[in-house]
Amino acid sequence: MTRSHRELTVWRKGLDLACQVYELTRKMPKEEIYRLSGQIIRCSASIPANIAEGNARGTRRDYAHFVSIARGSAAELETFLVIIKRLGLAPQDDVDHLMVQAEEVGRMLNALRAKLTPNP
Repeated sequence: MTRSHRELTVWRKGLDLACQVYELTRKMPKEEIYRLSGQIIRCSASIPANIAEGNARGTRRDYAHFVSIARGSAAELETFLVIIKRLGLAPQDDVDHLMVQAEEVGRMLNALRAKLTPNP
């Protein structure tokens, strides 16, 4: 296993994604601050947080479990971004850019999970 989660490209990309989600929410209508804004901030921050927690747990099984949770958060973020785009709550280009990033992080999490899970 990696010594520190900070060495993982997927953790760094997840952290970048979370920070960019914060930036996106600043462009959203103020009435969304306690609705979609709060939800996308939480699920995006959950991605790198779960990678870090899983890495710190010390067992491959625990690590794989937390990577799965991070993957779920990435899928949740993708869903909220689709809703935001459909409702026109943020600039389309910004949302599209974040969708691409979220999909990339999701693929990276799938690959990490596969490396951590023993083959049947």
